Amino acid sequence: MENVVTLSSGIRIHYRESGSPSGSPVLLMHGWGCNLSTVESIEKILAQGMRVINVDLPGFGSSQEPLSVWGVEDYTKAMEEMLDRLNIVNPTLIGHSFGGRISILMASRRQINKVILVDAAGVKPARSFKWYFKVYTYKFAKKLYPLILGKVRAAQKIEAARKRRSSADYEQASPVMRKILSKCVNEDLCSYMPAIKAPTLLIWGDNDTATPLSDAHKMEKLIPDAGLVSFPNCGHYSFLDNPHGFKAVLESFLKQELHK
Repeated sequence: MENVVTLSSGIRIHYRESGSPSGSPVLLMHGWGCNLSTVESIEKILAQGMRVINVDLPGFGSSQEPLSVWGVEDYTKAMEEMLDRLNIVNPTLIGHSFGGRISILMASRRQINKVILVDAAGVKPARSFKWYFKVYTYKFAKKLYPLILGKVRAAQKIEAARKRRSSADYEQASPVMRKILSKCVNEDLCSYMPAIKAPTLLIWGDNDTATPLSDAHKMEKLIPDAGLVSFPNCGHYSFLDNPHGFKAVLESFLKQELHK
């Protein structure tokens, strides 16, 4: 069933509810640049016995874009308010990629039944000298080019340089969402992980290049009650690359919730 909830900020959030209305609640959150349809295969597994809230995060799918530059804290508060409005307590959280960031922060401070992080973000990537050189060269050019090329020509050169350096996610985003992406990817959530008390399952693709397996190993060490399952020859969308293996692992971890 398709639904919309309006937060106190005025932001409208679209979500789909499926499964058993009396079942154990689960909040399902997709990754950056995706929407609730991306994780529909996970929703179908959960709907066997749980009450599933599959959400379009603000700025994605049919949900309204934030009116300002949000960070992970803002997204987490939005999801917490949504749960409160739906009278959902002690939910299970499932977050893929960017959705994992929200899951980590929420689970560190709220009563949560279980947490499942799927190829999740949250560990700030180590930056090489080459990366810093590119960034600061770009910043220097933004200041220098207008002085030597004029505003119009400088703007063209700077835009061309930005496109060469930008990821596909950044290029496809609106101006506000680009700023949000830049803010969120630079937030390291490792300090919050030891505060997660809920049993946590990490599911990863061995060949994930967006959030590498080393991130999962770090999370496993930092989260007190965490276990890791990784799939060989799978990438950042491990639940799509190995649907049968993913289903088996998920059903095993949520056996009690799915068969209440």
